[in-house]
Amino acid sequence: MAPSHTTFTSRLLVDAGIGPGMRVLDVGCGGGDVSFLLAELVGCDGALVGIDQSAAVLEHAGQRLPAKGAAMPTFEACDLHALPASLGLFDAIVGRRVLMYLPDAVKAVRGLARLLLPGGVMAFQEHDSTLAPASLDAFPLHRKAQKWLHRMLEREGADLHIGFNLHRIFTQAGLQVDDLRAECLVQTPDNAYGLGQIIQACLPRIVDLGVATAREVGIETLQARLDAERLQSQGIYIGDLAFGVMAYKP
Repeated sequence: MAPSHTTFTSRLLVDAGIGPGMRVLDVGCGGGDVSFLLAELVGCDGALVGIDQSAAVLEHAGQRLPAKGAAMPTFEACDLHALPASLGLFDAIVGRRVLMYLPDAVKAVRGLARLLLPGGVMAFQEHDSTLAPASLDAFPLHRKAQKWLHRMLEREGADLHIGFNLHRIFTQAGLQVDDLRAECLVQTPDNAYGLGQIIQACLPRIVDLGVATAREVGIETLQARLDAERLQSQGIYIGDLAFGVMAYKP
């Protein structure tokens, strides 16, 4: 079954060959957005297991219902560095915005590979802060908001150059990299980037890490101010760069 919408994530998963009947592990699944996309791809004859260290977010994920004809995901709280053997083996292992937070991504991928069947695929999406934001126009508020996110990730110890490190990580973990791609997330005068919503989701972390105060952010009006800047500029703004990697177990 094809996913109901086409995004960088869904194209990566489809191109990785994830399809009906497969058993797939979603690593760091959070609230289950990728899990339910995978559930559509594997269909009712497949199986989807989502893992995360946060029991709270898994409770939310477990309350969601899959689309008609999709697999019913199961969720389990566990540590990525201490994966239980009871998880079993998988045809594919997927993750989004996970590796960038790990102090030793090679070790983590190597550990995950033990749960991958021979010939199985890993497909991971990460976001790289190296080349964005980018624009010919000034976009001062957009750039300020993007800097809040950049500093937040930096203070959390995230790898801001993860996209450029993906080939090395998977190769050193003993996998064969088949494809590495990148795609800019582009805002046009007619199509907003949604930066305000991203800031809103990250606001507690931004404040707790001392990046900016709630008053500085002004979350109640932030998206409206960003939209006004977008419409006034009429220019193109690149807010993020998504990297995707597909690697196979020999």
